[in-house]
Amino acid sequence: MAEYRLKTPLYDEDIQNLKVGDSVLLTGRIYMARDAAHKRMIELLDKNESLPVDLKGEIIFYAGPCPPKPGQVIGPVAPTTAFRMDPYAPAMYKYGVIGTIGKGPRRQMVKDACKEYNAISFAAIGGLSTILSRKVKSEEVVAYEDLGPEAIRKLEVEDFPVLVAYDAHGQDLYEQEIAKYENYNKQSKEGAVNYENV
Repeated sequence: MAEYRLKTPLYDEDIQNLKVGDSVLLTGRIYMARDAAHKRMIELLDKNESLPVDLKGEIIFYAGPCPPKPGQVIGPVAPTTAFRMDPYAPAMYKYGVIGTIGKGPRRQMVKDACKEYNAISFAAIGGLSTILSRKVKSEEVVAYEDLGPEAIRKLEVEDFPVLVAYDAHGQDLYEQEIAKYENYNKQSKEGAVNYENV
């Protein structure tokens, strides 16, 4: 597992170099969008119409901000459960989105789409919402303002911390970690001392 500092937009070479478990600090432009915005975008793509924002080559952060306090660029931002966006993700990757950021495991179709379209799925830690918000240097609503917190926002971030959860090579961090845990658990049981027989 490696550590990277990368500037967006990411390129095909960046995506190919990243492997599950790698830590990445992102600096540059990312977009924020959740369920309602994705539903509208997929409806447009289904009709072969243009999206309100060109997201080709971009990273989408599945999140919605809390209201900011005076002096804050943005309120706390916690990643949404990525599983909720799975029905939309393959079409978005096919369209040209190069990466997404959420939390928790995803379905097989997302893993397959990452491999097919040379894309990546990052994980952000939900408990770090206040820290994540401090990494946002500017925020601008760029589409679907009527959706309020679920509007599409353009963020400029600096050293935004994420982990590679699903890479472009078909690897799944959650699957690997579960296998490691099960193996460790098995070894622990095999090596356990039965004190009743001592």
